[in-house]
Amino acid sequence: MNLPRLWTTGQEVTWDPLRALRREMENALRAFDQSLPAADIGAGVPAINVAETKDAFEVTAELPGVDEKDIRVSLDDNQLVISGEKKAESTKDEKDWHVEERSYGSFYRSISLPFEPEEGAVEAHFDKGVLHLAIKKPAKGIKTTKTINIKTSAPPTTGTEPRKAA
Repeated sequence: MNLPRLWTTGQEVTWDPLRALRREMENALRAFDQSLPAADIGAGVPAINVAETKDAFEVTAELPGVDEKDIRVSLDDNQLVISGEKKAESTKDEKDWHVEERSYGSFYRSISLPFEPEEGAVEAHFDKGVLHLAIKKPAKGIKTTKTINIKTSAPPTTGTEPRKAA
């Protein structure tokens, strides 16, 4: 019985079933990725940016070609959800050609917030294909730093004597 060798020289070629399987999976995933449309709003995940300020979270979502009426923003406890639909239709008449194209796609994005926003704490604006959200932090969630003044004197006595070591 021959045991497999751990090390091979340049001349020896051994068949590794795991390596072959991994290569097949990588090729299949690469082919699948190339068959998908470009990563845009129709793919289901809009690009977002999240920034934290002292008083709020600011979220921007890129939604090019989406109408304001087709966007939904909701809160479910501490989950901020941005969803909606993109609809595009175009008609082109040239010479003997008549071309009509339609594309539809839905999108969905959720973000977990580190707090549950209070009623009326979310403000939304939509401008030139970009959704701007400002989520105010609750008063109890805003961290404050307090500076303690240090006095240069002995602490006051409390009227009790410290215990003496036995």
